[in-house]
Amino acid sequence: MFKRFQKEKINQQKEKTLPDILKTFYKSADFVSFRVFDESPFYLHYLESVVEERYVHDEVLPYVQRKDMHTLMDLQRVIPLEETKILRKGYLIEEHLLRGHIIIQKTGENDEVLSLPAELIEERAVEAPENEFTVIGPNESFIESIDVNLNLVRKRLHTSALVVEELKVGRLSQSRLTILYIEGITSPQLVQTLRQRIQDIDYDEIVDISQINQFISDHPNSHIPQLLETERPERVTSALAEGKVAFLMDGSPHATLGPTNFMEFFSSPDDHYMLWPLGSAFRLIRIVALLFSVHATSFYIAVTSYQQELIPDELLDTLIASRIEVPYPPIVEVLILELTVELLREAGARLPSRIAQTIGIVGGIVIGTAVVEASLASSVLLIMIGITALASFTAPIYKMGNTIRLIRFPFILFAQWFGIFGMVFCSLLYLSHLFKLTSLGYPYLAPLYPLRVKDLRDVIFKMPIQKQQKRPSVLRPQKRKRFDVKQRKTIPKDIEE
Repeated sequence: MFKRFQKEKINQQKEKTLPDILKTFYKSADFVSFRVFDESPFYLHYLESVVEERYVHDEVLPYVQRKDMHTLMDLQRVIPLEETKILRKGYLIEEHLLRGHIIIQKTGENDEVLSLPAELIEERAVEAPENEFTVIGPNESFIESIDVNLNLVRKRLHTSALVVEELKVGRLSQSRLTILYIEGITSPQLVQTLRQRIQDIDYDEIVDISQINQFISDHPNSHIPQLLETERPERVTSALAEGKVAFLMDGSPHATLGPTNFMEFFSSPDDHYMLWPLGSAFRLIRIVALLFSVHATSFYIAVTSYQQELIPDELLDTLIASRIEVPYPPIVEVLILELTVELLREAGARLPSRIAQTIGIVGGIVIGTAVVEASLASSVLLIMIGITALASFTAPIYKMGNTIRLIRFPFILFAQWFGIFGMVFCSLLYLSHLFKLTSLGYPYLAPLYPLRVKDLRDVIFKMPIQKQQKRPSVLRPQKRKRFDVKQRKTIPKDIEE
């Protein structure tokens, strides 16, 4: 369907003539069209909102005003700009005007024009990552300029095997999108899968790479992210070196990596910059925090409503004393506090940073204290909700953190209906869903399912970097070995020995 649409679109654009195109642009206030001087055979056309005016006055007009310039070929030879082109097709002329090119037309000729690149580029400086902050390692993040983002990747991978393919997405936006992979390492089938899915997108306006992810995900109705978005260039280069693919889009400060797996969302770049025992310990803490965040409040409902015999006698007295004045069942007090925490999160995310910090701290203390004093919730549950909220923030990827926030509520409902058995049943439902998920056609739980023992060296625990000599087999890379193990074993002895 996408290819048919592209053919129809090109055929319609081919029928446009230069006068028709100019007639449409004359309706826009930012369109500039003038004759250089009365005797000059040349007209200049451009959109001043997307063209750097310096090019017009310094690089173009001095040469167009020369008396010895008679043809477009004469101008093309003397104007000191790169990538000048003679265009004869209407749709190309329209596209170049919209991309920030200056179009020079000779009087009386509508069949061809000279296109001069003069795009106005507005971009912010490269800054430290905001959502994937690390204590150790590089402090550069992607910005909204795709050319700058490609530079951040290229300067970390000095190899001609890094291939950058450019595509256009969006019928109206025509946004630039680039696919990145390393030839000779990445599976050609994986590259073709990603390329085909992007080409099949038929949508009018695409402004962010997250929209692309929704179109190309294997299971778009699932609330679990199946592609990993990152703002860190070194994370992209590491994934490319493993045999994965990445793509960037102009206007989006993130890159998308695929295929990905569930455990990768709990891996932080800090894990690879620390000694392997520390990296493994912190990663295990995140996984435990995930399990605690999902099950803590639902377990509280289950044991207080159905399985009271699971509570030790010493703790049972404290729990009864904290809930003795609460007038409704545990499910109500849990929902009150959970929704209050979610409101504080959303308010903090939408407000300016300085106000958000105040709202989070003051709001949490004031509201939490007031809720307990008003006997709307127990103090034990308040402590548990606070720890649960902290545990959900340990996910290094923002979208996975949002998923964890959502998953808690089905567990709460099942715990209210069936107690511990409801929690087990809900866990089995989510496990079966995870077993079915795929990322660009690759198993989402790999290498845990299907089991690949040799690929477990950087999943739950991070093994020493000397042990990670092969790329993951599930990616089917063309070249599995990353370095020669035999050379690593040759270690020089101490001089005193």
